[in-house]
Amino acid sequence: MSEKKNLNIGLVGYGFMGRTHSNAYCKVNNFFDLEYRPQLKAICGRGEENAKAFAAQWGYESVETDWKALVERDDIDAIDICTPNNTHAEIAIAAAKAGKMILCEKPLSMNLAEGEEMVKAVEEAGVANTIWYNYRRVPAVSLAKKLIDEKRLGKIFHYRANFLQDWTISSNLPQGGAALWRLDVNAAGSGVTGDLLAHCIDTAIWLNGSITDVSAMTETFIKERMHNLTGKVEKVGIDDACTFMCHFSNGSLGLFESTRYARGHKALYTFEINGEHASIKWDLHDLHRLEYFDHRDDSLVRGWRSVHVTDGDMPYMDKWWVPGLQIGYEHTFVHQVADFLDGLAKGTPTSPTFREALETQRVCDAVLNSAQSKQWVNV
Repeated sequence: MSEKKNLNIGLVGYGFMGRTHSNAYCKVNNFFDLEYRPQLKAICGRGEENAKAFAAQWGYESVETDWKALVERDDIDAIDICTPNNTHAEIAIAAAKAGKMILCEKPLSMNLAEGEEMVKAVEEAGVANTIWYNYRRVPAVSLAKKLIDEKRLGKIFHYRANFLQDWTISSNLPQGGAALWRLDVNAAGSGVTGDLLAHCIDTAIWLNGSITDVSAMTETFIKERMHNLTGKVEKVGIDDACTFMCHFSNGSLGLFESTRYARGHKALYTFEINGEHASIKWDLHDLHRLEYFDHRDDSLVRGWRSVHVTDGDMPYMDKWWVPGLQIGYEHTFVHQVADFLDGLAKGTPTSPTFREALETQRVCDAVLNSAQSKQWVNV
């Protein structure tokens, strides 16, 4: 095996996503035979003490407290953006102009116009780029893609998905600040639409093709919350819940629901696809399983089957353990890093690129516009 090329990573943000990405960089070469090896060159965070602690825990060589200084460093090859949504565009555009590769957390941007500027920047600079829609890399979801592409389902009639949580029900929960920026419209751009439904939409487009139009409704159940940064009670601008119907370009119908007010659900992400011949469904809580029903089976044994996605001929699984031993959430990020590094070696883009993620952003904007206008909106 030839000597690996180092890819120097500059990570911006050290929260939950910073941990998942760092873990992926540390683990990827232990399991995948790749030409490149990530080097944890620098972590950037506004709090120097916290950034230093994160660097020590994960093995980053240096610390920055200003992302602009990180972008300007000659020893950084790739910028990984793990910051609130309202900072994605500025950091990504600057990184592109500096000639850095970019791996950016989802959603792409605050809105479509901002996303278009980001796409323009990376394409003009010609830098490798990807968005961390990690659920594509769940082996069971990748297997669903394979079955659909092989036409096993036949013509698709229905796609339905939901993403349900319950963590914001308390009216005493404040908005804003480092921990609760997702409840602040100025930092997040939207609520469950950009945070949760964006995942569902990206997966749906990947599996079932483009969405052509939407009809949506949203609700903000708690209208005012104390803001951590101002100490004042302020209007809540994000959507707590969103439901929308849609048409896909292949003629199928879609139904999507997301909320943070579904008591008893911490992260229930499911989808089901119904086709002419077969149906499939997946549940994040049992992410290593794909449920499959094929009407062409003999009637004596026809029924839903639970496919345990652990065999070596299933997506990604030849890189891990032996059949029957499953993997989990953190491995989806390892898979995305592996795909990104493999793409660099082959000179091919890693999906979803900024341009591909722009389609999801376009749907999110249409959903919010539809909810406001109470009309069908074309994507």
